[in-house]
Amino acid sequence: MTKTIVIVLLALLAIFQYQWWLGNGGIQDVLRLKKLIVTQKTDLEKLSQKNRLLEAEIQFLKKQPEALEERARHELGMIKPGETFYIVVEPMR
Repeated sequence: MTKTIVIVLLALLAIFQYQWWLGNGGIQDVLRLKKLIVTQKTDLEKLSQKNRLLEAEIQFLKKQPEALEERARHELGMIKPGETFYIVVEPMR
């Protein structure tokens, strides 16, 4: 009888150890999730920095209408009414 109890207890111990190390929510999952958290924090910091730069740029463009006009001309090729737009094409060499 004691032999049976010992075998049952060892089997339960083996099952619990398996769950602890390899099962769902076990040590491996915890380590994987910790690495994922570090990666996501790094990505979040990069995106937050980018948002701060964009917010500063928006505020600058709101305060400086000339800068907004220059940007529209340069990036979008926009012209004012009455202006003539020329494109200079360099000859191929």
